[in-house]
Amino acid sequence: MGRKWNNIKEKKASKDANTSRIYAKFGVEIYVAARQGDPNPESNQALKFVLERAKTYNVPRHIIDRAIEKAKGGSEESYTELRYEGFGPNGSMVIVDALTNNVNRTASDVRAAFGKNGGNMGVSGSVAYMFDATAVIGVEGKTADEVLELLMEADVDVRDILEEDDSVIVYAEPDQFHAVQEAFKTAGISEFTVAELTMLAQNEIALPEDGLAKFEKMIDVLEDLEDVQQVYHNVDLGE
Repeated sequence: MGRKWNNIKEKKASKDANTSRIYAKFGVEIYVAARQGDPNPESNQALKFVLERAKTYNVPRHIIDRAIEKAKGGSEESYTELRYEGFGPNGSMVIVDALTNNVNRTASDVRAAFGKNGGNMGVSGSVAYMFDATAVIGVEGKTADEVLELLMEADVDVRDILEEDDSVIVYAEPDQFHAVQEAFKTAGISEFTVAELTMLAQNEIALPEDGLAKFEKMIDVLEDLEDVQQVYHNVDLGE
């Protein structure tokens, strides 16, 4: 698969030793999910999913509660979900997902992040066809064979099961996300090292050293944008 999911998560969480940016992004995502449905995660699958992700990033309880209370309070603040596609240095491909209350600002910021760092925006569908929507769930304390056995007993189909460092990472279809989690919880596992719905590149590419440095700078700029929630790409970062 070419991805080190725990390393990617740790890199995001430790960038500039500043987790407040990640917490703020989760606050928006939790608010939007709670506002679009029941603020009770047991009856709102979208909210339940976001809270599972937030847990793996150690988002403080007060940030979660504040976002849900804001949604309950009938706030009129509304957000639009946007997806941008583009190209980075050396033909690399990038997908950017955003939640914004100002579409023009976000479009301008994303376009500038591409343009000033050796990339360019593409039209909708220009790169997404080279990615697969994928559920990624990681656990500790089990071997790949043990995870395979418990998933088979639960009659849950997955794409792949890989061991990474101290975790076992399960790759599955997006609609199997909750089924995989429930299988783990039935087996007594309720803590996850990763719990993501992601866009996984069908093929990763390696960049020359100069191109890689430029690409990583572009990704950092995109991820630092206030409205950007997720950035996906097809470059092997060697992590």
